[in-house]
Amino acid sequence: MATKTGPSVEDGVRELLLLMPRLVGRTKRTPVPAELADLSLAPRHLCLLSFLLFDGPMTVTELAGRLEVAPTTVSLMVSDLSRQGLLTRAEDPADRRRTIVSISEAKRGAVDAWLAPGAQAWHRTLAPLTPAERALVISALKSYERDLTAGCCPARH
Repeated sequence: MATKTGPSVEDGVRELLLLMPRLVGRTKRTPVPAELADLSLAPRHLCLLSFLLFDGPMTVTELAGRLEVAPTTVSLMVSDLSRQGLLTRAEDPADRRRTIVSISEAKRGAVDAWLAPGAQAWHRTLAPLTPAERALVISALKSYERDLTAGCCPARH
């Protein structure tokens, strides 16, 4: 039952349980640009590519921290995507022991085109909100992810 200030918690849960599969389905159906169609890409690659596209080149350790996974996991992903020509690795001029990972220039436009529809939709969704409202939306989604992960995969914690 809705109140004067909005839906009840139960109504909100119902709406979101019905909405989330549609959102995930639409995200999965985002067409991969022709330049990337022959690559073996999985949903886990989207976050890695997003970080590199939005934040620029970084080390495997930095990527692992942002992705909240082990550096060995990122290293394997980077190796796989490098073999496919999607990522490049270069020696860090400041510290030759470190490797800097970036999206290859030849594939950068295709990666941007692939991620652009989602970024544009989020921009249109978040732009009219106040900074506090944006923070609330992001916080709620992160909390949902944490709770869902804890409920589904308690061994990870």
